[in-house]
Amino acid sequence: QEQLVESGGGLVQAGGSLRLSCEFSGGTFSHYKMGWFRQAPGKEREFVSAIILRSHSTYYADSVKGRFTISRDNAKNTVYLQMNSLKPEDTAIYLCAADRGRFYAYSSPSEYDYWGQGTQVTVSS
Repeated sequence: QEQLVESGGGLVQAGGSLRLSCEFSGGTFSHYKMGWFRQAPGKEREFVSAIILRSHSTYYADSVKGRFTISRDNAKNTVYLQMNSLKPEDTAIYLCAADRGRFYAYSSPSEYDYWGQGTQVTVSS
């Protein structure tokens, strides 16, 4: 059974940085696409970034492009989200997701079967 565990959230001032981690278990890591989503109170879950582990392709929402970087460590079965130049509007619960299907469909939450519990990111102004 696939499991994902996020860590690395916290409170940071605007302009600061955080690195989120998502440790994956229960499957062959390279067979999945991995996504980061975020959800703020009263808002829908929003795509942030994705990585196709087989091809190394990466994707970003326009709102984070140039500030966030997704990466992976195959030896640790872990995906990272480096977040720089954080803004108050980045405040949300950040969730990691994984799926084995349709690598070309990576930005919708419905395309992912497995989810972590989320980690809170709060950016103060």
